[in-house]
Amino acid sequence: MGYGMSRLEDEYYEPEGQDTDGSSSVQVNDDFSKLHNDIFHMTRMRSGLSESIYKSIGTNRGIISMAKLLSGREVDCSGKGMFSSGDRAFVRGRYVPMNGPEFLDMMDSRAYVSQFSADGTLFVAGFQGSRIRIYDVDRGWIVHKDIHARSLRWTISDVSLSPDQRYLVYSSLAPIIHIVNVGNAARESYANVTDIHDGLDFSQHEDVQYAFGIFSVKFSSDGRELVAGSNDESIYVYDLHANKLTLRLPAHTSDVNTVAFADESGHLIYSGSDDTLCKVWDRRCLSTGQAAGVLTGHLHGITHIDSRGDGRSFISNGKDQAIKLWDIRKMMSNADSCADGAPSWDYRYSRYPKHHKQLKHPHDQSLATYRGHSVLRTLIRCYFSPAYSTGQKYIYTGSYDSNVYIYDVRIASCETERASNGNSRL
Repeated sequence: MGYGMSRLEDEYYEPEGQDTDGSSSVQVNDDFSKLHNDIFHMTRMRSGLSESIYKSIGTNRGIISMAKLLSGREVDCSGKGMFSSGDRAFVRGRYVPMNGPEFLDMMDSRAYVSQFSADGTLFVAGFQGSRIRIYDVDRGWIVHKDIHARSLRWTISDVSLSPDQRYLVYSSLAPIIHIVNVGNAARESYANVTDIHDGLDFSQHEDVQYAFGIFSVKFSSDGRELVAGSNDESIYVYDLHANKLTLRLPAHTSDVNTVAFADESGHLIYSGSDDTLCKVWDRRCLSTGQAAGVLTGHLHGITHIDSRGDGRSFISNGKDQAIKLWDIRKMMSNADSCADGAPSWDYRYSRYPKHHKQLKHPHDQSLATYRGHSVLRTLIRCYFSPAYSTGQKYIYTGSYDSNVYIYDVRIASCETERASNGNSRL
């Protein structure tokens, strides 16, 4: 599947915390306006026009003509000779996928995992039928690498590209993660036939008592380590240079569906579980085996976490049909899961009851809640849009209804309790 890039209206109006009507919503939690408004403020700065642009083209704030912006740049009205990074993000942020979908490829099994590379040049898709395909976006979405995976249990559960895009790791519901060299010229990669798919055994730890499956795996920003979450309620860290498992954390009271490094330092790890909790782990102080903090707000299990990369904020997708935005400065030292108090429901077999959407966690610590998409049957992912092109202005997510939903982070205003229609459905 692929989507063309379409232009928004030529005259673009940027609302300042106004409510509108719509079927989906962004809810801003109560004490946000008093304490932690810098995430929205920084997003506006990184994805909005600079003051010099407003002054140079003499337009009213909030009403911007793209033609005037481009002509002002060409005659160098700002005196800088170019757009700033925020100006570029503003322009690019107005071009989101609106047309399509276009037919690009067809496989004989379901795709459960997909994600762009960090620079947006590659797209990785993992299929249940033991296949992973890497598409070259800049070359018309041709297949860059066709990987035939090995030793799978049921499906490929996650994939991750190394920061230098030379290696790919993939996991399934087994304690083995495989690593593949995707930097070579060969298009086809057959496990241990045309390529070596090294198996990294995560069960080689003194605390491991039985076999388990891995739901989530991520490279560190330097490509030296892997972090993984599993259905034995644990987090694992593997040192690729030393070629050994270096850490196992009994982290939750249920499956750990998702993990992520918080930033480039690699010290902080985020985790999300079916016990409804998001946890923050500081590897510099794990002597007690306790998390650095816990964040509550989801009513049902967490399917995915994506870090903003600043070491303090991230988003999570939940089986309660909501994405939540978090700031770890609001975390508590410990918290109880509300899973026991939440209505019973299994996302694998039935749709989410409509009346459950009105329920709220009694101690919700999230900054904002984004609703409109559907989380059913599989671990639906969610991501921030790229910082280099949009200033992380958007959150995008898959959905059970076969659409991709895009939420505007900035609609959540510190002056409003609720802003509706915060998404674009593709």
